Amino acid sequence: MADEVSINVLTLNCWGIPYVSKDRKARIEAIAEKFTVENYDIICLQEVWSVEDFKMIKTKIQEQLPYSHYFHSGVLGSGICMLSRYPIQDVMFHKWPLNGYVHKIHHGDWFGGKGIGLCRLKIHDMNVNVYTVHLHAEYNCHNDEYIAHRVLQAFDTAQFIRMTCGGTDFAILGGDLNAGPQDLAYRLICGVADLADACSNSSNNLGTNMCANNSYTSSKLARTFPKGKRIDHILYLGSKNHKIEVTNFQHPFPNRIPYKDFSYSDHEAIMASFKFSPGESQEANVDVKDVLKEAIKICETSLKNIRSQRFWYLLSGFILSVPLVWSMGLDCSIETVGASIGLNIGRLFLTAILCYTLFMSTLWNSVEKNALRAGSLEMDIYLTNLNNNLSKK
Repeated sequence: MADEVSINVLTLNCWGIPYVSKDRKARIEAIAEKFTVENYDIICLQEVWSVEDFKMIKTKIQEQLPYSHYFHSGVLGSGICMLSRYPIQDVMFHKWPLNGYVHKIHHGDWFGGKGIGLCRLKIHDMNVNVYTVHLHAEYNCHNDEYIAHRVLQAFDTAQFIRMTCGGTDFAILGGDLNAGPQDLAYRLICGVADLADACSNSSNNLGTNMCANNSYTSSKLARTFPKGKRIDHILYLGSKNHKIEVTNFQHPFPNRIPYKDFSYSDHEAIMASFKFSPGESQEANVDVKDVLKEAIKICETSLKNIRSQRFWYLLSGFILSVPLVWSMGLDCSIETVGASIGLNIGRLFLTAILCYTLFMSTLWNSVEKNALRAGSLEMDIYLTNLNNNLSKK
């Protein structure tokens, strides 16, 4: 390899939900235009839910970043994609076993079929794995019903990185983790995959979401989080033969789109500059034992909760079946067409709810239970081997 190689990596959650996100078309076009006038080597994007938006961005910056890939998944597409100045040698997408709830249509995470995307790039004579992710959102910080899902996604992500980066010279992850540096999901990914954070201590105040200077941040959130929350991250891992150093970390976009009164997204873009050189990288040396124990406890608690939920769903189904059966005896006594139509509409409504309770108590309950069991067992095995290796030293 050359004595020294430098690259610029950017990640941005574009908030590109068709028919929902405000000013989507104008913002996506402005994002693409911004990419054409800046010097980026690798771009990781999240929430690009329209493939047409991806194609527009790809076409716009074809000259600067000729290589790209969109990770198709689920009903809507994963929303994640990557653009690169360097050739893409291989791609892979790993879908997470838990992605939210199918009946939470207003949240929509399940329909995206979320997971972790990997592009292996050839940067000069180096093999570099670049990953991009978008973990499940936290919709209520006081009662986070998705915490077990996000924890499993984080551990799954860390395991995927750990098991696919063998033989590579560097690994870089850019994405929206929906978790700050103090949160369990972030600590799991960094600890298990041994990743370091490109954001230095001196730039820890660079929030990426709910920032006061963002046009889409409400005044209430701006007062609650004056500096915003740093939930978008660029993480990295070197190797025994190659050293990686962060030379710059910043918000590369202005607060507003030029000549507009709104921002590029409800998230802030972040950019990190890396310098690669011969030498051994220092390990992150994160103690993950307590992190894993905390994650296992969350999975066990969630397992207890879904057992309880199954009981209540079954009980609700039994209660709903009573008026349905009872209504069958009313057909003979109904004489008017209007009453008959009303009765049938009521039956349809009760039947729909009954089907929902049966689905949640059987099929969906089994899917969630098995995913939690699998994740908990994997974490337990990892923790056991970690303890065994430490005891041998």
